[in-house]
Amino acid sequence: MYQVVRARLSVLVCAFRTTRRRAARRDAGMVTSEYAMGIVAAVAFAVVLYKVVTSGAVSAELQGIVKQALDARM
Repeated sequence: MYQVVRARLSVLVCAFRTTRRRAARRDAGMVTSEYAMGIVAAVAFAVVLYKVVTSGAVSAELQGIVKQALDARM
């Protein structure tokens, strides 16, 4: 009885280790490209946001909001 349980447990442990190895191999090499695409997207978003905020109309509107907030009386 003990040998049967030990054999089954051994098979389960080997299957678990094999599954973990396969999962690790599947993910290899994808992390670098995902980080690179994330960085490119973040930089592109930052450039667009910078252009919008520094444009004349938005800059004037932001200055008006700040001036209005500073001139507010309580």
